[in-house]
Amino acid sequence: MPTAVPATSVIAEVVDKHADDLVAFRRDLHAHPELSWAESRTSDLVVSALEDAGWTTSRPEGGGVLAEVGHGGPLVALRADLDALPVDDLISDPWRSTNPGVAHACGHDVHTAGLVGAGLALAEVATRGLLPGRVRLLFQPAEEVMPGGALHLISAGALEGVSHVFGLHCDPSLDVGRIGLREGPLTGAADALTVRLIGKGGHTSRPHLTEDLTFALGKVITELPAILSRRLDPRAGVSVVWGMVRAGSAHNVIPHGGTVAGTVRMLDAVAWADAEHLIRQLISAIVAPYSVTAEVTYQRGVPPVVNHEVSTALLGEALERVLGPHGHVSTAQSLGGEDFGWYLDSVPGAMARLGTRSPGGPTYDLHQGNLRIDEGATCIASRVLAEAAVTALSAGR
Repeated sequence: MPTAVPATSVIAEVVDKHADDLVAFRRDLHAHPELSWAESRTSDLVVSALEDAGWTTSRPEGGGVLAEVGHGGPLVALRADLDALPVDDLISDPWRSTNPGVAHACGHDVHTAGLVGAGLALAEVATRGLLPGRVRLLFQPAEEVMPGGALHLISAGALEGVSHVFGLHCDPSLDVGRIGLREGPLTGAADALTVRLIGKGGHTSRPHLTEDLTFALGKVITELPAILSRRLDPRAGVSVVWGMVRAGSAHNVIPHGGTVAGTVRMLDAVAWADAEHLIRQLISAIVAPYSVTAEVTYQRGVPPVVNHEVSTALLGEALERVLGPHGHVSTAQSLGGEDFGWYLDSVPGAMARLGTRSPGGPTYDLHQGNLRIDEGATCIASRVLAEAAVTALSAGR
């Protein structure tokens, strides 16, 4: 286990002192979730908590919060995301969502409360003269939409002068007290794809007199994923999955228009660079025999999160100080999209997966309204993030 830095005991002391407050903060956020680009109340609470602790804060136009503490020396950034999802909250706890159709079903309430706790700890570390540099907190809006709020904060100068950036993401498949860490690729690239077909409709008894749009739509749904698997390197892990199909209003009418929409995900940044052009080309070829017109909307979303070697090692040292040598475990790359990847396109950094499952309890899934979090994860997130910042500043790398 790495030797404790002077700030380690201070971080633990402050987080323990504020443990009940941090749990209450997280519950408040959960009860009042806000959608992407509309996180005003959440941001107000963050600013109030941090300014009371001595942080200097700013509110970039358009959303989010930046905060900074410390003087001189290197600069490390810590990031949390603020937004909730447009789903119904299905939990029965007293802090269930009071905003119908909106819920923190991805754990961003934990991320935000955890970073606030880290902020309280780091403020005290700075006050005691134990902070060997500066720390910037990035409370990011709109992680759940494409292309996401990371680019917004980057354009507002969030990464200027930053040597490392760190973040955590809830993982309900890991027990609380465990954190998944991986050097290199952690998540996949994720884009949004919408295909609208337009053609001459008619009666289903006379498909030869129409441009059988429904049949062509079915071909797009089945053929595009199949062809891509033969046109792109299979090691890229390309996955096209449809989430929405709309066409027609009667069983005996071939419609004039129809739409299919879904996501395009892949593990490889090289394949990501080529995907849009190839997909547009393939869709045109697939629908050509049916004489329909294809309107393709391709929204590039986020690149893969690729954890930097040095940053991952520093984060690993911090994890061991907080959780011991068995506190972090190896974790696999997933196809989930995460716009933390944009930060890592600009500066070295690393993201880890925060265990949120109660030991022996059920395993929930992200983006589902029944997601429940073991509340001990909030304080663990606070200690890990604060420790990561101090570790990186102390290492001077």
